[in-house]
Amino acid sequence: MCREDILATIEEQRNKLVTIGLIYGLSSPIAVKKSQELDKLLNYYDQISQENESVKELKKP
Repeated sequence: MCREDILATIEEQRNKLVTIGLIYGLSSPIAVKKSQELDKLLNYYDQISQENESVKELKKP
């Protein structure tokens, strides 16, 4: 999965979380679950970004 795909998925999950929060409240079990899923995606994106930066540093002369 490329970074652009992950960002698109993050945005989609964020929009879903906002909608769920408006309907059920942010402390509802479904909102908490969606929030946890979004957290995992954000952590994954951050990990990939850090790995890309490490690779760039290694390639510098």
